[in-house]
Amino acid sequence: MSRIARNKGALQKEREQLRLYERVLPSLDLKRRQLIGALAQARNRLDEGAAELERRISESARQTPMLANTGVDLDGMLRIEAVELGEENLLGARLPVLERIECRIADYSRLAKPHWVDVALRQAREIVERRIAAQVEEERVKRLSFAVKRITQRVNLFEKMLIPTARDNIRRIRIFLADAERAAVVQSKISKARHRRRMPQEEEVA
Repeated sequence: MSRIARNKGALQKEREQLRLYERVLPSLDLKRRQLIGALAQARNRLDEGAAELERRISESARQTPMLANTGVDLDGMLRIEAVELGEENLLGARLPVLERIECRIADYSRLAKPHWVDVALRQAREIVERRIAAQVEEERVKRLSFAVKRITQRVNLFEKMLIPTARDNIRRIRIFLADAERAAVVQSKISKARHRRRMPQEEEVA
């Protein structure tokens, strides 16, 4: 443990720091709990989105089973034209927000393709959009997890190090000052006793 000054000025400084730490800690802990709640919500949305994506994929497989048994080439018929992301500042954590997805189905001749191609492409577009949304939600969970970890470290710093250290420093300084005060009192009594013992001798000489 590092050495600290042991005087009244240092004691006042440690008391002021302790008051500051104890004032800051509740707001940090509140922010931590709020971020934990936001993280739980984001994870729920991610799980729900993953379940819905799986449902859409299964539904597409049931409705267009011919995709697996045909030579119809759909490559290049669905293109992602644009993905626009915004940003949300949630309790200091900067989170991506999906604002727009633009997918384009290429023009094609209805006479040259089977009738089910329309349905298959619409379903493919929905699946692609949900996968992009899931990727954005995964990034939100990742950033919120980091924010929770960081704020938890700060709360632990205050709870387990700064506040206990300040309290211990105050205790040590107070003990030192009390010991010094007692020592001064004892020294004063000794000096007075010595002075009284010398006084009769001085009177005799006079």
